[in-house]
Amino acid sequence: MIHPLKITSTLSDETRYQIYEYMLQQKKSFTVQAIAEQFSIHPNVARLHLTKLSEIDLISAHFVKSGKGGRPGREYKAAEQGIELSFPKKEDSRLINWSVKLIEQIGPQALEAAKKISYDDGYSQMKLMIQKRKGIANIDFEEKLKLLTTAASLIGYIPQVIESDADKKIIFTVYNCPFKNQLSTNNEIICTLHESYLKGQIDVLFAQNELVQVESMIHECENCKYEIEITNSNY
Repeated sequence: MIHPLKITSTLSDETRYQIYEYMLQQKKSFTVQAIAEQFSIHPNVARLHLTKLSEIDLISAHFVKSGKGGRPGREYKAAEQGIELSFPKKEDSRLINWSVKLIEQIGPQALEAAKKISYDDGYSQMKLMIQKRKGIANIDFEEKLKLLTTAASLIGYIPQVIESDADKKIIFTVYNCPFKNQLSTNNEIICTLHESYLKGQIDVLFAQNELVQVESMIHECENCKYEIEITNSNY
């Protein structure tokens, strides 16, 4: 198992993290030259970043024949399975499984209680982030989006904004679900709680909003995707 400190130190470099995030979104293979051009860096620097990401198994390297003879070229692709940070005496995955099985056995009443807990957690986390700034009344739309982006990236989803004359729409795409290991058996419960957490965060920032899931991994989609409609009064 890769030591957690090696993982965190590798991803602490901003450019390296951006490269990994980009590759994760694109879901295709890249050469060193392609990454160098995308991020306007020297190929040797791009190769170093890709090597570091390969060492912690966030991306994989493979050789591809060019069809022109000569040596095969190396290409890199983000791993489908996200890496887990495991610290001594912590069994988060097992605790999640226990909690989900308990919800299943008790039934709808337990699920509604769990949804409220996850919603309240998302709500309180965002409230705390705002308090560390200057209060919700003094935060404009761009600052709200920045807060949401920071909070969202910690649990695997990335927001994009689509604007129109009437309103704004935020598209959330989950490229690396933190609960992916649990989706094979308890997917509906896991996704419901994940969505409640997200809804709690959004409600703090935008009083009037509508959250709709348009794609889901558990329904054989490539990613999970949410759309949030926000009215002009929230700007």
